[in-house]
Amino acid sequence: MKSKPIVTEKTNLHPRNPHRFRYNFEKLINVLPELKFFIISNENNSEPTIDFSNSEAVKALNKALLISEYNIQDWDIPKNYLCPPIPGRADYIHYLADLLADSNNGIIPKGEHILGLDIGIGANCIYPILGNSSYNWSFVGADIDENAIQNCKKIIGQNPKLIETISLQLQTEPRYIFKNIILPEDKFTFTICNPPFHSSEEAASKANTRKVNNLVTNEKKLNFGGQNAELWCTGGEIGFITQMIYESVKYPLQCFWFTTLVSKKDNLKTIYKTLNKVGAVTIKTVEMAQGQKRSRFVAWTFLSQKQQNEWNLNND
Repeated sequence: MKSKPIVTEKTNLHPRNPHRFRYNFEKLINVLPELKFFIISNENNSEPTIDFSNSEAVKALNKALLISEYNIQDWDIPKNYLCPPIPGRADYIHYLADLLADSNNGIIPKGEHILGLDIGIGANCIYPILGNSSYNWSFVGADIDENAIQNCKKIIGQNPKLIETISLQLQTEPRYIFKNIILPEDKFTFTICNPPFHSSEEAASKANTRKVNNLVTNEKKLNFGGQNAELWCTGGEIGFITQMIYESVKYPLQCFWFTTLVSKKDNLKTIYKTLNKVGAVTIKTVEMAQGQKRSRFVAWTFLSQKQQNEWNLNND
């Protein structure tokens, strides 16, 4: 049998995504020697890869990628916390940059004056790391999990370039999303969020069991894991996003673009209905794809066109 051709470029990733090309494992092992213990041969073409069902292997790959591509040292997450697939997270950041460029005469705004709010930063701090490294943006990261916040604090402390650009806030009232986090003096350029997908701990557990049973060693299947707050909430994804939309109404002039990932395409109709109900001025859906998986994020703003034009994205 002939081996399958080796795909050298993942053309469905964003053009600025540095992970469009096959992982250079020689380079990655050079920056993180421990990665070599997780290297296996791809059964389809004998090329080096890792077992993406092995959380320690995925974590080692992430560490190497963060060192190699983003100059991040000493990144780590506690056991049983989500280990994010960096290429997909990077896509969200780059497509978000395009969204901001659309509001800025086609120019991507860069610099610390661009302030993002990461809702549910988790223990990995990944969106602020990627956004700061790629565009020098600043971030506030919020979470209801104190252990996650403490781990992010550790990551930031071990990477001096992040200290002045990423701050953290513990959400002390878990039933709220923006309350206590967006303060009267705050003015965010955007929010970013990867909402909990499942509606109960039981549903999350069953989904993880299916992943274990169906897992094939390739990059299209992702490492599983995660704390309760990362995986599920009452009402699931649509419940969380609906809550976010209703809360966003209270801060119409304090954020240019509210955005969130939407994993289930079927939820878009309900989301748009709710956004129209609360009077969002502009609503956009940005489609993305990683491998065979398709995803998207929804963005909305309450700013009029005049107010959007007056919002200073260039810090002039």
